[in-house]
Amino acid sequence: MGVLMSKRQTVEQVQKVSLAVSAFKDGLKDRPPSKRKAETSSRSGSKVEAAEQVLEEEEEERGKEAAAGSSQSHTRDNSINRAAWERLRDGRGVEPEEFERANRFTPPAFLRPIRGLHDDDPLEISLEKTEQFTNDEMCEICEVWTAESLFPCRICTRVFHDGCLRRMGYLQNDSALEVTETAHTETGWSCCYCDNLNLLLTEEETYSLMETIKQCRIIAESCLNVDDYLHYKHQVYKKLNDKQMSEELEEQVLLQFSALDPDKKGQVEWSDFLSHESIQLLQKIRTQNSLLRLLSTKERERARAAFKSLDLDNDGLISESECRKACHAWFRKQPKEAPSCNVSISHVGPMSESSPASSSSAKSQEKILLTSEQEDTRQVDWDTFLKENVTFVLAARPNSAGIHLRPPV
Repeated sequence: MGVLMSKRQTVEQVQKVSLAVSAFKDGLKDRPPSKRKAETSSRSGSKVEAAEQVLEEEEEERGKEAAAGSSQSHTRDNSINRAAWERLRDGRGVEPEEFERANRFTPPAFLRPIRGLHDDDPLEISLEKTEQFTNDEMCEICEVWTAESLFPCRICTRVFHDGCLRRMGYLQNDSALEVTETAHTETGWSCCYCDNLNLLLTEEETYSLMETIKQCRIIAESCLNVDDYLHYKHQVYKKLNDKQMSEELEEQVLLQFSALDPDKKGQVEWSDFLSHESIQLLQKIRTQNSLLRLLSTKERERARAAFKSLDLDNDGLISESECRKACHAWFRKQPKEAPSCNVSISHVGPMSESSPASSSSAKSQEKILLTSEQEDTRQVDWDTFLKENVTFVLAARPNSAGIHLRPPV
C-alpha cells in the first residue's frame, strides 16, 4: 500500500511541474489549466512522450498562426466594405465595384409566368381609383443604393446602375447613351426584364412559337429581310388556315414589316421579330382579361391618364377615333435624329404607311376615308378602352423604335 502511495505522489508532482512549465511557455489564457491537466495526465515522464508533446504543441502553434492569417484577410475585406458603407452613410455615393461580390454579377434566371386558374375571370380596374407605386431603392443587380445614379424602369419598379448593366452585358453600343438620356424623361426606359416581350409567354407558349419558327426554317438570332419575313408569314398562314394569303393580308404584312424597320434598313432585327411574334401569339390565344393581368401599375396609371385626357367633357365616354389615336400614342418613342421625344399622335399614326412598302396601298387609304366618318358614331367607355388597348400597351414595352404590333389605321 505504501508503495502505491509513493507512486501516486510522484505522478502528482510530475503533473504539477509539467503544468507550470506549460503555463510559462504558452500562457495560461491560451491553454486552460483543465485542458493542460487532461493532456499531461495521459503522459508519462519518458523522453518519447515528451517529444510527442513538443510536436503537438508546434502543430497547435501553426494552426493558431494560420487562423490569425485568415482572420487578418477577413479583417481587410471587412475594412474595405466598411469604408464603402461609411461613404454611403455620409451621402458620398458608392460604386458597385467597391463591393467584391462576384456571385452578384451572374445573369439572373428569367422565370416564365404560369397561367392561373382564374386568369380569364373578369378583372375590374377602376378609372377613378389611382394606384400608388414606389420604385425600389436598391439596384436590382448589386443591391446597393447610390441615389441619382440609379436608372428606373418605366414598366416595373426595378432600378439599375449603368455600371451593373454593362457588367451584365445589357448595355452595348448606343444602349448606354439611350438609358442615360431617356430613363429620367417622360419617354422612359424599359429594363432587361420588361424589354423582351417573349418573357410574357409561358413555357408551353414559348415552345409552340419556337417550333413554328423552326419549321419555317428561320434561323434564330438572325435578321430577316422582307422576302424572309413575307415567306414566313405565308407559311404560317397556310398552316393555320389551309389556304393562301390574300393580297390584302399580304399588304398588311408588308406594312408590319415597315413598322418593324423604322430606319429603312431593309431588314428586321431578331429581337424585334421575336417580340412581334410573341405579342401576336398572346393576342391570338389569350383572353383580354388575361392580358389585363399582365399590365403593371405604371402602365395602368398611364392608361388612366390617356383616357382622362381624351374625355374632355368627363362623361366617361370617348369616340372611336379617339380610341384609335390612343392605340398609336403608346408607341411614342424618341427618334434618334430628334433632340426631344415630343411627338404628336397625328404624326405617330401614319409613320408606318410612309414606307415604300405602303406606296401602293391606295385601297387601304380609301378604306380609311370611308370608315373615318363612321368612327365618331360609336362611343367607347373606360373598360372597352382598356381592353382594346391592352395589347398595344404591352407591345410598346421594348426600347426599340420599331412598332411591334401595328395598330389599325
